[in-house]
Formats: sequence, C-alpha cells, structure tokens
Amino acid sequence: MKIAKFEFSLFGINTYVVYDPATKACAVIDPGMINEEEEKALSSFIERNGLTVEHIINTHLHVDHAVGVNYAKELFRKPLEAHKDDEFLGERLRQQAQMFGIQERIEDISVNTYIQDGDAIKIGDGELKVLHVPGHSPGSIALYDKVGGFVITGDALFEGSVGRTDLPGGNGSQLIKAIKEKLLTLPDTTVVCPGHGGSTTIGRERAANPFLADNPHYRLK
Repeated sequence: MKIAKFEFSLFGINTYVVYDPATKACAVIDPGMINEEEEKALSSFIERNGLTVEHIINTHLHVDHAVGVNYAKELFRKPLEAHKDDEFLGERLRQQAQMFGIQERIEDISVNTYIQDGDAIKIGDGELKVLHVPGHSPGSIALYDKVGGFVITGDALFEGSVGRTDLPGGNGSQLIKAIKEKLLTLPDTTVVCPGHGGSTTIGRERAANPFLADNPHYRLK
C-alpha cells in the first residue's frame, strides 16, 4: 500500500491516507483538519486520486488527532474506529480544546467501532495490523503494514523521542514497555510514520533514541 501525509496546523498534526493503488480503497488516519482549507486539502486528494474511504481510524483521541473526525464521518459516511480505552477522551474533546486554549468550535466525538491489539484492518488487497501501545494514552495504537514496510505510530514513538505522558491516562513506564515490546520488535528497515514531525526507522530508534536506552537517566518514570 501507499501512504500520503498531510501536516495540519493544530500542533503540527500528521494526518495520513493509506491506500491500495490497485483497488483505490483507502483509510483516513487521525483526521486533524481544523478549518475549511485543511478539509479541502484532504478531500481534494481523495477525489483527485479516485479513492474510496473504507475506514476512519484514530491512533488515539487527543484533540489534535481527532478534531476533524466529525467532518470525516459526515463526508465519507464511515464510522470511527479506535481503541475502547480512549473512548473517554473522545467524550471530552471540547474539554481538551478548552484546556489548550483552542477557540474553534469543537464537538465531542463517539467511537463507533472498537479495534484492539492483533486486529487486521483490510484496505483493498492490503492490511494494517493493530498494535496496542498504551502510555501516551490508554488506548493508543500503532498501525503496521508488513508488506509496505511502515508503521504509523501516533504519538507513541518519534524520531529521537517518545510521546508525552503527563496528560490524562498517560503512563511513562507503560509507554516504554509497549514501545520495546510492540514496535522495536519490528524489522529495522520499517519506516516509522509518527503523529508529528518527520519519519524515521525502527533500526535508527532502537540504536539512538535516548528515551529507549538502557541508561536509567533516560527512562521515563
């Protein structure tokens, strides 16, 4: 499968479209559009490439990753798929926005379909495997395309860093454990597509990410 990235303005959130070029089926992952211009950028790409949205998936339900969910659900007529343990965050999306001083009108969202560790999400002839990587939030997941050689990690793993754990439901030791068990066990060449910033690889993060080193100085508590 192929992957397209859109960087939107709310905290520089990366929204992804994963699609199968043969069947034109696609998934929208972490819809973070906060205005009409960003909504148009996403919808125009899908229309221009003749894609059909089969899934709307969230790696987690913090406001920057979920602000565009209701727009996407209405436009594409598909349910929101996310982990049950993050449902409380979707139900408090307006509260999250207020906490960060976001002035735009934001509505709470509901999860329609629960996904969990080990699930296989079909996109045309391709497949994304769900990996539960809690710690940044209780229901954080990653989405792994073994054939395509990439993993969408949400806010769990970044280039040279890991997700913050000071928000509701965060847990530092749980996050490091999940990253090491679910992500660092993937092949070194696997491309990491994070929720913010540029891409990296599993091998690079295993070798050089200071938060994942054995040195206790870097371990999150």
